[in-house]
Amino acid sequence: MEIQFREFNPFDLWMWIEFESVPSRNETQYVEELFDSWFYLGKLGGFNAENLQIQDTGVEVSYLEYDHDYAGNAMMAPMHNMGDWEYLGMWGRCWFDLGTSDLVALDILANAMTQLSKDFVPMKRLVIGGENPDWPIEQEESASNGWYE
Repeated sequence: MEIQFREFNPFDLWMWIEFESVPSRNETQYVEELFDSWFYLGKLGGFNAENLQIQDTGVEVSYLEYDHDYAGNAMMAPMHNMGDWEYLGMWGRCWFDLGTSDLVALDILANAMTQLSKDFVPMKRLVIGGENPDWPIEQEESASNGWYE
């Protein structure tokens, strides 16, 4: 699966998936559950690069003394909103407001999507940002999207 970036605005971001064929209901459910899980982790501030104490420790984490004060003083980095998934032929799209979450969120999403494509839902590409010329976005569509708050 190819991963492409287009114009990127974290507060008004469309993500596009091009499937290998028109997706079945089961396939769209896999995709939506992955994105819902990713979004909920982001909504809770899980993608906060300011507090990666465990990752920054290295491979030996036995008896790691986690610094709760450091974690508590890190600036919040929550995602804000997610729209509803829409499908048209071999394409799916969804709108996001990534808020102040860090870009590590996109690495984690790319890893998960790559594996999902290998194991369950064959996809040609994930496009992050921008617009598809054959499926335009109406200006008011981002603002009126069905958000999870």
